[in-house]
Amino acid sequence: MSESSSPAPESMPEEADSPAKKRRTRLVLSVLGVTALVVGGWWLINYETTGKYLEDTNDATIQVDSVVVSPRIAGYVAQVLVTDNQDVKAGTPLVRIDARDFQAKSSQASAQIEVADALVANAKAGIGEQEAAIEQSRAQLVVAQAKAAYDAEQVRRYTPLVASGAEQGQQLAQLRSNAQQSAAQVRAQQAAILGQQRKITSLQAQIEQAKAQGAGGKAQLAAANVDVDATLIRASEDGRIGDKSVTPGQYVQAGTRLMTLVPLSKIYVTANFKETQLELMRPGQPVKIKVDALGGRAVNGTVESMAPGTGAQFSLIPPSNATGNFTKIVQRVPVRIRIDADAATRRLLVPGLSVTTIVNTKSAKDEAH
Repeated sequence: MSESSSPAPESMPEEADSPAKKRRTRLVLSVLGVTALVVGGWWLINYETTGKYLEDTNDATIQVDSVVVSPRIAGYVAQVLVTDNQDVKAGTPLVRIDARDFQAKSSQASAQIEVADALVANAKAGIGEQEAAIEQSRAQLVVAQAKAAYDAEQVRRYTPLVASGAEQGQQLAQLRSNAQQSAAQVRAQQAAILGQQRKITSLQAQIEQAKAQGAGGKAQLAAANVDVDATLIRASEDGRIGDKSVTPGQYVQAGTRLMTLVPLSKIYVTANFKETQLELMRPGQPVKIKVDALGGRAVNGTVESMAPGTGAQFSLIPPSNATGNFTKIVQRVPVRIRIDADAATRRLLVPGLSVTTIVNTKSAKDEAH
C-alpha cells in the first residue's frame, strides 16, 4: 500500500506589532487628537467672538440708479453722438434733434418783440406831438380868454351908455356879438385841449398794450430758446451708455426712451436678508462682498440703510394674510450696501451681477436681549 501524503502545513499567524510601532501609532493619534482639539477650540473661539455675528446671503445683486435719457421736445433725430457702452462725462452731447423749426419760432418771437418796440416808439412820438399841440392850444386859449375878457368889458362899458342914449344900440349889439364869439372861441380852445389830453391817454394805453405784446414775445422767445437748447441732449452726469435704441432720422416724442446712462461710480448692492437675520444689523456695519464675476474675490462694503418694509409689501399686489389659509413664510428685507472699492475694481462691476454679502453685526452685540 502506497504511503499517504502528509497534510500541508498551516499558515503561521502574523507577527504581533512591535512596541516601537505601537508607540508611533499612539504618537500619531495623540497629535491628531491635539490638532483636532486645537482646531475645534479655535473654531469655537472664533465662532463665539466673530462667527455668530456674521450674517450672509447670496440673494444679492449689484444695482445702480440709472438715468433714462429722453428728449423734452418732439422732433427728428439729426445726429446720435455716442455709441453703445461708451463712457461719457457730465455735459457730453449725446443726441441732436433737428432744431430748424424751433429756431424759426425763436426768430418769429424776436420779430414780434421788434414790432412791439416799434409800436411803443410810435405811440411815444404821438404823445410828444400831442403835448406840443396842447401847449399851442393853451397859448391860443390865453389869447382867446384875453379877447373874450376885452369884449365882455366893452359890452359892460357900452351898456349904460346905450341906455342913456349916449351911444347907439347898433354898436352895443355888435359888441355883444363879438363877446359871444370870443366866449365860444375860449370854449373851443378848452375842448381842443381836453381832446388832445384824452388822445394822450389813448396813446399811453397803446404803449401799455404794445409793452404787453413785447412781454408776450419775450416769453415766447425764452420758450423757443429753451426748445432750441433742448435739441441738444447732454449727459446729466458721468456714466456709461447702455440700451441705446435711437437712430438718426427717427422721429421721437417728448419723453421717448433713447438710451440709458449708467453712473457706474454710484453702484451699490441690494441684499435681501431674511427677517431672522436683522436683529443686530445696523447702518455703518462692515460688509464683505464676494463677487461671482471676479471669481469670488471679496471687496469691502458698508451697510447704508434698510428698506422700510419687506419686498412683498412693495409688490404690485401686496399679500393679505387676513384672507384664506395662512402659511408663515420667512420674509426678506432689502438692505442697501455701499461698495468701498477703488476705481479699477469698480470698472469691472456692472449692475445685475450676483454677489454674496457677509455683514459683521458684532458692533450691535450689546443691544441683543
